[in-house]
Amino acid sequence: MATAASDETEVLKRAKDALAPDYVPSDDEDYMCERQLNYFRMLLLEWKRSIHSAADQTLQSLQDGPIREADLNDRASSETDWGIELRTRDRQRKLISKIDSAMRRIDEGEYGYCEVTGDPIGLKRLIARPVATMTVEAQQAHERREKISRDD
Repeated sequence: MATAASDETEVLKRAKDALAPDYVPSDDEDYMCERQLNYFRMLLLEWKRSIHSAADQTLQSLQDGPIREADLNDRASSETDWGIELRTRDRQRKLISKIDSAMRRIDEGEYGYCEVTGDPIGLKRLIARPVATMTVEAQQAHERREKISRDD
C-alpha cells in the first residue's frame, strides 16, 4: 500500500503529465512571468481536479457496499485498508485548501515568494511542491522552531 506522501506525489505527477509537456518553467525567463504563473495556475487546477476525481472514486467504492469478507482476517485487512484510504482522502482534503490558497496568491501577485522573507522560493521547489509558501531555508528554520517548541 502506498504512503500518503507517495500517493500525493503520484497525483501531482499525473497533473503535470496532463499539462502541455512542451513547457517547463526555466530560469531563462523572468521570475513569475505571466507564462510561469499560467503554468502553475493550470498545474494547481489539474492537481485539484485529480484529487476530486480520486475522492469521487473512494466515495463510489464506499457506496457500493460494506466489506463482506467471510474470513475475519480478510475483513480486518480490508477495514485497515479502508482506514488508510480515508486518512489519505482527509489529507488530500486539507491539500485542496492549500491549493486554493496558492491560487489566491497567484491572483494577488504573491505566488512564488516566501511569506517569511519575501525572497523568491525558486522554480525547482515550486515545480516539486506547487503549494510551497516558504524558501527551503525558511521552511527548515520553521521546522526547527516547531521541533524545539514540541520538545519543551
